[in-house]
Amino acid sequence: MDHPLSPSTRRSLQVAALAAQRASRTPALVAGVARAGTLLWDTAIGSADLSDPTVPLGADTQFLIASNTKTFTAAMVMQLRDEGRLRLEDPIDLHLPDCARPLTVRDLLAHASGLQREPVGDMWDTLGRLNLEDPVANVNVAEAVLAPRRLWHYSNLAYMLLGSLIARLDGRSWSDSLTERLLDPLGLRRTTTTLVPPHAGLYYVPAFTDVPVPEPLVFTGPTLPAGGLASTLADLVAWHAFLLSPDAAVLSPDSVEEMLAPQLPVDPGGQVAYGLGVFLHRRDGETWFGHTGAAPGGISGVFSHAGSKTTSVLLTNQSAARDPAGTALDLGVRVLAEHPPLPEPWQPGTERPAELAGVLGLWFSEGSPGVFSVAQGQLEFRPGEAHPGEEPTRFAREGEDVYRSVRGLERGERLLIHRRPDGSVWQLNWATYRFTREPLGFAEPNPDAP
Repeated sequence: MDHPLSPSTRRSLQVAALAAQRASRTPALVAGVARAGTLLWDTAIGSADLSDPTVPLGADTQFLIASNTKTFTAAMVMQLRDEGRLRLEDPIDLHLPDCARPLTVRDLLAHASGLQREPVGDMWDTLGRLNLEDPVANVNVAEAVLAPRRLWHYSNLAYMLLGSLIARLDGRSWSDSLTERLLDPLGLRRTTTTLVPPHAGLYYVPAFTDVPVPEPLVFTGPTLPAGGLASTLADLVAWHAFLLSPDAAVLSPDSVEEMLAPQLPVDPGGQVAYGLGVFLHRRDGETWFGHTGAAPGGISGVFSHAGSKTTSVLLTNQSAARDPAGTALDLGVRVLAEHPPLPEPWQPGTERPAELAGVLGLWFSEGSPGVFSVAQGQLEFRPGEAHPGEEPTRFAREGEDVYRSVRGLERGERLLIHRRPDGSVWQLNWATYRFTREPLGFAEPNPDAP
């Protein structure tokens, strides 16, 4: 069980949140840091609704989360893939026949489609009042600003098209699919496609004045899958707790892991990449996944660190609020540095598979040592230079003397166990590389061979 944050850590988080609220001049700011779905710290600064001071501000107050919606849309696409309804490499016109673009589902998820950023029709001049009842038709006349898969290029239009894909395959609206597939199963009662009280007002604070101006609600209808959700600190913590420890009845853990695999770099420095519906930020040598969101009156940042199951959330209600990713990450990194999770206690195992008796111990491959061992009945491998805290490679048994790496190094490759006639093990081959009891060069014969 996690210990409470120290008073000094809580104070430093509060100071950082106040600095962010002042720098962004946002009427309301709610932030929190959680571990494995449990809030360690949260704060609420300012006023939710400037016209009604009785509106509460806290972990259950709704804010627009804008493009954080994309994480939900991407998860639904992965559910459909797991159900066999589509493949990520499918051309989109296989499922939306009227679409004239040579794009794959993966292209759209990864912002690798090359489509223009926004729908045709000057969305931000018309503030969403476009004839977008058919996103496919809009995509067909949109500009391809880049060739597919050449570079990462953010596109709300791509996620509108994914919303149409989900609706077509499910035979219902994107909103209904979202409710049935994710919101209801995960109990996200305060995540909605409309603002539901208590919610923060939507504001813009112009330069050269400190008087907020009300903002309109822009993401509606077909634009919802790209950025239309409202949510709360509590619900976003629960959503990321699911992504950190997926319930296979809702979405396969392997599919979530696939979402978190980088597809394209976002910045030339290599510190930010994009997966399937999520940004991947490197901070202090660690990777945080999540998303930001920006809509009139709603700026958000939600990021998680998978190894520690730490989640950081920032919600504001000012159109020009500053650096939501940086602020959310700063809060999370601070907690991870000052309050690392307690390690799990070592637990004795109960099973030592008999077929692994001759496999365990020290082996050499390409002249380098490594150790095969058993933990909780499962075969593991650690290279000789591995850090003591580094996660081992884990194997699953496929058949007699055949294993496959399922986590860690050479994932997916086979490990073959070679035995003498008396059953003793004389060599291993993993991903075709041989492992011998003594260090040998490539051309040296194995003296242990029968």
